[in-house]
Amino acid sequence: MMSIAIPKITLQRRPVVTKILEPRKDELLITGLGAPTWDVASVSDHPNNFYLWGGMGGAVSTGLGLALAKPERRVLVFTGDGEMLMGLGSLATVAVQKPKNFAVIVLDNERYGETGMQKTATASGVDLSLVARGVGFHIARTIWTEDELSEATNEIYSAHGPVFYNIKVQPSDDPMVLPEKDGLSLKHRFKGQLLGRKKL
Repeated sequence: MMSIAIPKITLQRRPVVTKILEPRKDELLITGLGAPTWDVASVSDHPNNFYLWGGMGGAVSTGLGLALAKPERRVLVFTGDGEMLMGLGSLATVAVQKPKNFAVIVLDNERYGETGMQKTATASGVDLSLVARGVGFHIARTIWTEDELSEATNEIYSAHGPVFYNIKVQPSDDPMVLPEKDGLSLKHRFKGQLLGRKKL
C-alpha cells in the first residue's frame, strides 16, 4: 500500500496572521479562544475585532450570525484547530446558510494550546478542509506554503463565500498579547463601531 507524503509544516502563526491582515480595511473580525485572539491582538487591535475569551467552539457560529446580520460587510473568523474540532457542526450550518461575505481561517498547529499543547485530531490526519468541502463550503483548502497563503489571502477578502482555509502552522510559544478582557467593554466597543456610535 502506497503511503502519501505529508508536507512539512513551515509556516509561523504570527507572520501568517500579519500577512492575512495586511490588506484589511473595514472587515469585521471574530477571534476564537486563546492563541488566535492573542495573535490578532498582537497584529491589529481594532474596534472591528470581537474577541471570544470563552465559549470554546463558538467562534464560527458567532461569525455566521454577524455575517447574516450584516451581509454588506465582510466577516472573518480566526480560530484554532482545537476549537474548530469542537464546533464542526457549525460548518454545516454555514454551508446551508451560504453567506457570501464569510471567511473562516483556522490556525492549525495540531495542538490544544490552552491545556498543555496536547495533540489534536488533526495531528493524526483529520482534514478540516475536507470536512468543510464535504458539508458544502464554496472554497475549502489546507494551506502549507507561502505561495498558497498569498493566494488564500486574496480570496479571503474577495472570493464569493463561504470560504474556509486550514492553515498549517508550527507549534510555538509566542508571547501573549492580551486585548481588553472585559466582555461588556468589548461588546460596547464592537457595537459602537458597527453601528457608528461612540463607545458607551
